[in-house]
Amino acid sequence: MATKKKVNKIETPIDPRETFVSLQKNMADTDSIAMEQKLHTLYRIQQTDTQIDKIYLLRGELPLEVQDLEDEIAGLNTRIANAKAEIKDIEKANAEHKHVIEESKHLVAKYDAQRDNVKNNREYESISKEIEYQELEQQVAAKKIRENEIEITEKKQVVETAQKDLAVRQADLVEKKKELETIVEETAKEEEALLKDRETLVGQIDERMMVAYTKVRANAHNKLAVVTVRRGACGGCFNKIPPQRILDIEESKKIIVCEYCGRILVSSAFENEN
Repeated sequence: MATKKKVNKIETPIDPRETFVSLQKNMADTDSIAMEQKLHTLYRIQQTDTQIDKIYLLRGELPLEVQDLEDEIAGLNTRIANAKAEIKDIEKANAEHKHVIEESKHLVAKYDAQRDNVKNNREYESISKEIEYQELEQQVAAKKIRENEIEITEKKQVVETAQKDLAVRQADLVEKKKELETIVEETAKEEEALLKDRETLVGQIDERMMVAYTKVRANAHNKLAVVTVRRGACGGCFNKIPPQRILDIEESKKIIVCEYCGRILVSSAFENEN
């Protein structure tokens, strides 16, 4: 018994650079009824995205301001921690220098006692040189201690200034977070409903069309990728549209793209939809 040969369906790969212009060519043979449904759905997605954009606009720059403050606070904490660690290291070095001074004083006292009992000039000169060397060691160590004390004072000033700035930034962050949380709480339910509606609508559109929509929307200054015709002009860039193209747009049987801005054009009757 002969078996049917399986036919592999070949799908055109989706190009992330897809625009409505290329989409217009690829979907030219789509059923007119199906195309009208797609256009209606795409317009509803645009309307939903516009409402979501308004919610984000209401929040303004607050999310970015909160993030900036958190980054600045993290930077101040790092600066304080580093300065304190450096102070600790310098204090440790000073303790070692003081130990050197004490050891050197002990040796000077020892050599000084030995010098009183020398038998010849050579021994006297040798011991005197040792004493001179130890006194020089004390001077060097004392100088390093003074320099380190100055550096410690400077580091402490850095810590003090950073701590004051930190207190201010932390207070600012608390206020900004409260403000943002209030706005988010007020719009949370609306945003959730809109995102849920959007997800449902996106599921009704093929991926190729959504890729084009997303690309055009990202490049539009007002984030409008689908616009209606108003007074014979594109609702996105406001350039005039030829009468024949307006008739094609009103029929909603195919994708019509504005030749000036690349947005997809739909009938003004779409504005009356719920």
